[in-house]
Amino acid sequence: MGKPSFREGLRSFLNARYSLESFSKLFKEKQVPVHRHSLWYYLGGTTLFFIIVQIATGILLLFYYRPTSEGAFESVKFIMTKVEFGWLIRSVHAWSANCVIFSAFVHLLSAFFLRAYRKPRELTWVTGCFLFFLLLGFGFTGYLLPWNTLSYFATKVGTEITAKVPGVGPLLSRILRGGDDVGDATLARFFSIHVAMLPLLLFFLMGIHLLMVQIQGMSWPPSFDSGEPRRSSESGGGPPSVPEEKKNRSIPFFPNFFLRDLVVWLTIFGIILSLSVYFPAELGQKADPYQPTPAGIRPEWYFLFLFQTLKFFPGHVGPFEGDLLAIVLINLAGLGLILTPFLDIWTKRGRFSPFLILGLLGLLYVIAATTMALLAPVH
Repeated sequence: MGKPSFREGLRSFLNARYSLESFSKLFKEKQVPVHRHSLWYYLGGTTLFFIIVQIATGILLLFYYRPTSEGAFESVKFIMTKVEFGWLIRSVHAWSANCVIFSAFVHLLSAFFLRAYRKPRELTWVTGCFLFFLLLGFGFTGYLLPWNTLSYFATKVGTEITAKVPGVGPLLSRILRGGDDVGDATLARFFSIHVAMLPLLLFFLMGIHLLMVQIQGMSWPPSFDSGEPRRSSESGGGPPSVPEEKKNRSIPFFPNFFLRDLVVWLTIFGIILSLSVYFPAELGQKADPYQPTPAGIRPEWYFLFLFQTLKFFPGHVGPFEGDLLAIVLINLAGLGLILTPFLDIWTKRGRFSPFLILGLLGLLYVIAATTMALLAPVH
């Protein structure tokens, strides 16, 4: 026998110390179900890809960005005008920031309507919800960093809304702002949260979420449950509710599904690059804290339905403040979304779940409220 190659020697060295074969076996044996809803399986990988793009472009931007009220706007301007391809990196970062939230939202919807939160994947759903809220946190904290007029006053409005959260609102708003108003301390805190605190939480939650998916595999829709085929309720059984050969169709994750995932990644990266070239991110004017709030200031599109919801409530509803009541209802809706696997008792019994109707109504409300906020006249 010849001398083993460097690759084989390295693999043998690591496997003898860290039992890599067990991880390799788990990876190779992973299967992806094949059925009419298989398209939705790509959304998890798409969201992961956008996160990778965000991290890569964010690191590049950090080389030149200065998190101070005097230097933030000028540093971003320098990136866009003086740094080679700096405008492209910032545009890719801005576009992928919007795309990652949209992709995560659609991924969450698909998991909800396909009831992927069913036992034993309850905690996978919970970690997925927290990851989605974490991405919204990235969007909120990153929006202020260019320190332009739009981002400054939108953040001012957003932190004012935070102050209305029952009990902890004023304290939370003061912690975010670093004082009574949005200023240099606010920018420093948002920068620290955006590049340090949230990434640590993201890596922790994403690691747990991906590990759960890896161990438990991808969920089948309710009509294609994995395991033994379901029989009719008649005594003695009957034909399976789903044909055996159809129910058990699957493909290996590697290389079959992985290569398809890779094609999707390359396609969306091409789309992101095209959008960044033809519709580059704008910088606007530097924020002036002493000027009055400009007309038509709105949050980013993924917060518009919350913004519009606050408008639906009058100043007072009985003994309660309208804004306070709206915020309480929004937080209860978010809590209900996280606890869906434990509240949806119909799914546990194998029945049609009214939660699907409730989720559809919630989706229609989000779309309608967002559309109304976009079409509202500027005052």
